[in-house]
Order: sequence, then C-alpha cells, then structure tokens
Amino acid sequence: MAQPRISAYLPPDIDPTKAPLAFGRRALPKLNEELQSPELLTQQQALVALCDLVHDPERVYQAIALGFLDNLQTLLAHDDQTVRQKTTEALSVMALHSVGRQGLIRSGIVSALSGLLDDPVDICRKNTHQIFHMVAKLPEGAGGVLKAGLIPPLVLKLKTELDEIQELILDTLSNCLRVEVSEALAAGAVAVLKEKLSHESTAIRSKAAWVLLEISSHAEGKIAVCDEEVIPVLVSLLEDTHPEVQVNAAGALMFAIVTPQGRSSAMGAEAIPPLLKLVAEETSKARLNAIKTLTLLAELPEGRETLLEHRDTFLECLNDPREAVQRAAQIAITVIDWKP
Repeated sequence: MAQPRISAYLPPDIDPTKAPLAFGRRALPKLNEELQSPELLTQQQALVALCDLVHDPERVYQAIALGFLDNLQTLLAHDDQTVRQKTTEALSVMALHSVGRQGLIRSGIVSALSGLLDDPVDICRKNTHQIFHMVAKLPEGAGGVLKAGLIPPLVLKLKTELDEIQELILDTLSNCLRVEVSEALAAGAVAVLKEKLSHESTAIRSKAAWVLLEISSHAEGKIAVCDEEVIPVLVSLLEDTHPEVQVNAAGALMFAIVTPQGRSSAMGAEAIPPLLKLVAEETSKARLNAIKTLTLLAELPEGRETLLEHRDTFLECLNDPREAVQRAAQIAITVIDWKP
C-alpha cells in the first residue's frame, strides 16, 4: 500500500522567519551564539538560517571551524521537535559536501544521532538516516557507523520504518556491509532482506538485492544466504519487470553461488533458463552478471551439459560493444567447452 511522503514543512504554529543576519563571514559567528540562546524562537530562527547557509561548502567549512557541530550535537536531544528537525536538516545538508562528511565523522556525531532512531517525528528520522547514508559513503564513515553499534538497530528498523526511510537504511547497509558483516548476520539481516525482495516497491527490492550482494561477497555471508534459502527468491527476481532489480539479483546470485551449496541451490531453483534469457537480450543491463553466474553453473556437469546446447548465445555476446561482456563470454565458452 502506498505511503504518504514525509513532509519537511514546519508545524503551522512555528514562525520560520529568519533572524536578521549580517552578510558574509560575520553571519556564522552570530548564528553560533544564537544556537546557545535560552530563547526557543531564537534557536529556531538561527537553525532555519543555518539550513540555508550550509548549502555552500565554504560556509560548511567555516561552520565546522567555528565549532557549530558541538552546539548542533547538543540540540539533537532538544525537547522541541522543530529544533530537532532543523538540526538534523542542517547536518544532512552539511553531509552532502565532502568537507561536511569529514567533519561529522571526526566529531563523533554519528553516535549521538543514534538517539533519534525512535524519534516520533518522521522527518527527524528521515534526516537522521540521510546523514548515515551520506557519511557511510566514505570508508571511515562506514567504520564510524559500525563502531557506533548501529547495524543491529538499522536491520531492526527495516521491519517497521516507512518505505522511503527503508531505502536510506538499505543504502547505508550496502556501504557498511562491504566492510563487515558479522553484526548484520547476527541480527538476522539475511532473513529480513529476503522478505524485502518481495516488497511492492521497486527501489526496495533492488536495494535489498544489492545489500545481499555485499553480504555474499563475504564467506560467512554466502553461507547465510544459502541457509536462509534466499537463492530461489533471487532467481525469481531475474524475471522482474525492472532492469535494476534484475541486475542486482543476478549480481547477488553471482556471489552467492560460488560455494557448492549455492550452485546446487541455484540449479534446484532452475536458474539457467532466466539467466540465459538475460544473456540473449542485447540491451539487458544484467547481461554481464548473468554470463558470470552461468559460468559458475557451467562448472557443474549438469550445468555444462545444459549450457552446451546454448553455446551460440554466448558466441553472440562476443560482438557486444562492452569489452567486459566480451571477456566474460569468452571465459564462459572456455568453461562450457571444457572436457574432463
């Protein structure tokens, strides 16, 4: 069922008028003082103005140098929902810039944001997850999310959050699980992601498959994907109507079936026909992943026997304009032609 979009509008009883500001560099020091004001309206006005200013990366650099992050971190726990909303908005805008992401990581603000995972205001939670997503794009940021112990609660939130927040969580997990998967596996991530593969949202299906790809790139992740019987669901997504879902499902399969158990599961799920269909489609985005996955299945006697009948399909791929597809097809043909 469709969900309403999360609104970023302020409550109707809040005056969003910006506090009068001097132009140039003098504006930020004044705002920093106003953030510490005991007057609620002054804080609100200062935050509204700050949200506008930090779209400029130079202002972000100045704000970090002036110590804004300490004050913003304090305001994350404010009782007023507008203060929390505009504080998280300011931080999420800062996180759009490289200098902002670096500053947020160094400040340790990621741990402080964990207190907003259960905030009653949707937009506060959305802003929080946008920050996690942007910070986790950097290896040190992904490490910061892991160090803050956020992976188990993020996995848990996939079960209950609004769809657009789930998308952000999946983006964050895809970056973090590239580094480490043990906490996610212990939190039951594979079972949760398996469920998301059947979600009505195309974006969620696609992103869930991508997170499973990252999980399957680790040895323990491959085992968990097989144990949870995720491979048959991934096979079904090869025929999804959306190309991005097909690409990510084929990619996740490619990593998951490296193990004998994975290949056996893929054969049992009759993965070869839909994979061959993707290979035969010249415009398929999933063509490369499908070829590589079939190459792994060709290492099984029954897989090789089946694929020998479709050798021409791989020969046609040698004319693909993409060099990576040509190389993958040549390797596939070599494996299919191999005789013990």
